[in-house]
Amino acid sequence: MSKHYDVVVLGAGIGALTAAALLARRSWRVLVLGQNHRPPVYTHEGFTLARRPFTLLASASPAWGRVLVELAQSQTFRRHMLPLDPMLQVLTPERRLELPPDTALFGREIEREFPEVRRIIDELYAELARTNAAADSAFEKDVVWPPGSFWERRETARVLATLPHVKTPAHGGPPQDFLGEFPKDHPYRAIVETPARFASDLSGVLPPFATARLHGAWTRGMMRLARGEEEISEFLVERVRAHGGEIALADRASSITHRGGKVTGVILDGDDAATGVQFVVSDLPTQSILELASGFVPSRRAVADLPTMHARERRFVVTMAVRDAGIPEPLAAESFLLPQVSRYPSVHLQHVRPTSAPAGTSLLIAETILESTALGLPDARERVLGSVECFLPFVERHYLLVDSPHDGRPLWDLRSGTRKDVDRTRLRGGGGSLDAESMIPLWEAEPAQLHGLGGEPLRTPLGGAFVVGRTTLPALGQEGELLAAWGAARMITRTDRRKEKMRREMWSKIELG
Repeated sequence: MSKHYDVVVLGAGIGALTAAALLARRSWRVLVLGQNHRPPVYTHEGFTLARRPFTLLASASPAWGRVLVELAQSQTFRRHMLPLDPMLQVLTPERRLELPPDTALFGREIEREFPEVRRIIDELYAELARTNAAADSAFEKDVVWPPGSFWERRETARVLATLPHVKTPAHGGPPQDFLGEFPKDHPYRAIVETPARFASDLSGVLPPFATARLHGAWTRGMMRLARGEEEISEFLVERVRAHGGEIALADRASSITHRGGKVTGVILDGDDAATGVQFVVSDLPTQSILELASGFVPSRRAVADLPTMHARERRFVVTMAVRDAGIPEPLAAESFLLPQVSRYPSVHLQHVRPTSAPAGTSLLIAETILESTALGLPDARERVLGSVECFLPFVERHYLLVDSPHDGRPLWDLRSGTRKDVDRTRLRGGGGSLDAESMIPLWEAEPAQLHGLGGEPLRTPLGGAFVVGRTTLPALGQEGELLAAWGAARMITRTDRRKEKMRREMWSKIELG
């Protein structure tokens, strides 16, 4: 083997890069491979288009705060953050509700739109505040989420028992529906549940605790990054490099080598010899890791212990470069569109102004959730645009470019006033793809894990290989990836007593909050 690393990280999602930054900080020699990870944006003739929306919902999470403290970057990162006001906006055919950070203004919004249930809404947010305070306390603790070993399960179970709205023996029954006081079809249910659903990686109905946690993430002082996902990725990559790690996002591992059921190395595309490695950390699902380990046959018990992960739904995205004249001035940076026409789906709509965009233009990023059985719909793009046009009158007159990276259809160029189809071969120079790109899946674990919050364990059946992506704690979305990254870094660090001792000593020297 010509090279050797302690840890190879496969992927460039927030979980993978966070694990890489933590391990590099703890003096492990780290190599990060992009593993076909696509940048969040691509361009066409001076216009920026997005593959996916990004909202830093975990900015107030103790999981993210703990990472920043260990990296000694709390103050530096805070300078990247910009407050969102309003934090989000929900549009229905009858109502437009804004959720501002100022509680007095929020009270006026509720009094204007929902005076008949003002008391119930006040009680709801008091309960959400109590639930999120308990969650903050739980996620501050240095335990493994989701747990794997006997002692990890005991440790995490004690913390889990402190969380409201989670079905555990300590709570003595099913979790309470904190929306139970609202009438069954009351529109405020959708205002709570829809943002949480788009923030989660779990398919189907969310557990009550996940709904409370994710709605809380949207409504307790939202912050944003000017360049979104690009900015946080660059921040974490820079941290890896600052601590001696290597970054090769354009490269991928074609296989994982192993001996005696444990990782021994990875073979990079184009290399003949393996690169030696002790551990592999990835944001891929466990099955993808096992497929890379050619010839590895896990034990029956290991296979039986793994839940089956089903991609029941997927995220479909359409981006629109639009003249500012076509966007209503009150439109917030983060909106949820809830049309009451069966043909048009609910949409998470982001309104952003890329720094490289031509003057007087903005980008609208529209995301919806499709059932996996509906992936072949030829008119998914039109349906999403229909939802947007329900709430943004005359926006269709101001489209400049419209594209989806997921349907494989030509880009629509409407700058001349009539639609011109642009073949996808012309997008490759700006980072676009010739073929339809895979949609981000939403996962369902069978059987359900960790009271509906969890999915795959961090440890895979292949010794020394860990997963920290969307499949580990899908119900908690972005925060779940950060908790998984911390857990994997903890387990790897504890395999080396010298580095574990160094880390304990380091905590006495770095910032304390």
